[in-house]
Amino acid sequence: MKATAQTLPAPALVEKTRFAVFSDLIKMRLTCLVLLTTLVGYYIGSPGDLNWWRLFHTMLGTALVASGAAALNQLMERDLDAKMRRTERRPLPSGRMQPNTVLLVGTACGVVGLIYLGLAVNQLTGLLGAVTLGSYLFIYTPLKRVTTLNTIIGAIPGALPPLMGWTAARNEISAGGWALFAILFFWQLPHFLAIAWIYRDEYAKAGFVMLPIVDRDGRRTGSQAVSHTLGLLPISLAPFVLQLAGPVYLVGAVVLGGAYLWYAWSFSRDLSVARARRLFFVSILYLPLLLSVMVMDKIKHAS
Repeated sequence: MKATAQTLPAPALVEKTRFAVFSDLIKMRLTCLVLLTTLVGYYIGSPGDLNWWRLFHTMLGTALVASGAAALNQLMERDLDAKMRRTERRPLPSGRMQPNTVLLVGTACGVVGLIYLGLAVNQLTGLLGAVTLGSYLFIYTPLKRVTTLNTIIGAIPGALPPLMGWTAARNEISAGGWALFAILFFWQLPHFLAIAWIYRDEYAKAGFVMLPIVDRDGRRTGSQAVSHTLGLLPISLAPFVLQLAGPVYLVGAVVLGGAYLWYAWSFSRDLSVARARRLFFVSILYLPLLLSVMVMDKIKHAS
């Protein structure tokens, strides 16, 4: 760790505050996305007035689990992170934090978060949190070095937070919760394929087995980006079909899905880094916009 830290310019090691380092450790932006999708799942799943205290407990428990997962993932991949420019300044490869500290923080956050969800929310949500944490750390993370299927497998824990929000509100898994899960599942695939295409050389150097690495001409990568985005389009209409959201949402889902599909198709026709970046940026706009329209046009049902 010390040797790795010494290879970085001195200013890089002193620029960040403790809060910034901790934010990097828990992957703050990713954790905020997890909380956003959990919040939407809770709101859409609530049949009547919101139970604000339960929502607070749900968000706090989920934040702890997500933070623990992010920290432990970085602990498991610290040697690989040191080989990539995009991750070499994370807390462990940069030497800003030590493995024992990260292990303690990650384990404490994960365990406390799961117990908290089980006791303060309900056991079903706690169980889903455990599945999310376990599959992310012990299935998805090691498979990134083994098979290109890791992206599809990793989309499962990535899609569980809105289902956790749903079960926190209803204490059951039903069609609406599965619809939210499916939207997140399919959304992630073109998103991560774009990232993997942009950084394919770095991923190859670090030893990750990503589709763009074995698919050098990009035909499979492009076709999968299109097929998954095409699959997302009808699935995104499920909240309207299930009478969770109204006609405004229907129009919004069609327009946003069409735009996402167009950029995926454009990427498949011109497999350049520039096109991949456009697809990536469209993907990070698509999800919050879709969820916002869903929330604004929610159909309220009697509790």
